[in-house]
Amino acid sequence: MSKKTIIISLGGSLIVPEEIDWQFVKKFKKVIESNIAKGYRFIIITGGGKTARKYIEAGVKVGGVDNEDKDWLGIHSTRLNAHFIRTIFKQYAHPTINRNPYDLEGFLKAKEPILVAAGYKPGNSTDYIAVLLAKQFGATKIANLSNIDYVCDKNPQKYPDAKRIKAINWSDFQKIVGDTWDPGANVPFDPIASKMAAREGMEVVILNGKKIANFEKYLNGEKFMGTTIK
Repeated sequence: MSKKTIIISLGGSLIVPEEIDWQFVKKFKKVIESNIAKGYRFIIITGGGKTARKYIEAGVKVGGVDNEDKDWLGIHSTRLNAHFIRTIFKQYAHPTINRNPYDLEGFLKAKEPILVAAGYKPGNSTDYIAVLLAKQFGATKIANLSNIDYVCDKNPQKYPDAKRIKAINWSDFQKIVGDTWDPGANVPFDPIASKMAAREGMEVVILNGKKIANFEKYLNGEKFMGTTIK
C-alpha cells in the first residue's frame, strides 16, 4: 500500500468506560487527523466496553441468556461503537463498517484514510480481528490502546510485586496469557491473536490510550511508555 498503514485495536473501555467518554474521543480524533495529514492510514477496530458488559450483566440477571447470546451482545456493542467512531471521522472514513474480516470485498479497494471494523462472530475477539486485518492489508504494526500503561508479568491487581514489561518476545508473552481464548479473561492481548501475530512476524504495542500524548509519541517514532511485543 502506498500509505503507511497502522492497525488500531481501540479498547471499548476507552470509548465507554462507564458512559461515552466524548472528551477522550475528541482527543483521539485530533491525533488521528493530524497523522492523516502526514500520510498515515488507519484501520480502527473497536471493542464493546461497558455497553457490552451492561447488556450481558442484565441478560444474566433476567435469565435465559446463554454464552453464545452473551457473545452476540458483546459483538453488537462493538458494532455500535464502530458506528460512533465512523461517524465522528465521517470526513475521512470509508462509509461501510467491516463486520466480517473474511469478506473484504470493497474494503481492500477502499481509498479513504480511515477504515473502521467491529466484532464478527462468537469466539473471535477484536484483537484477533485486528491481526487478521493486518495480515490482509500487509500491515506489520498493531497499536492496542487499552487502559493499562504496561503489560505485567502477573496480574498487578492481585500481586503487588508484579513487574512491568517494556519489551517481550511472543514466546514469553504466550507464557503469560496462555493458549486459549476466554471471553471473560482479563488479558492484555488475546492468546489466539498472539499466536497468529507471532507467525506473521507482527509487532504489537500495548499503550494506555487515555495518555494521548504518549500515543502521539508512538506514532512519531519517539520513545513512548508501553509494552512492545515482537
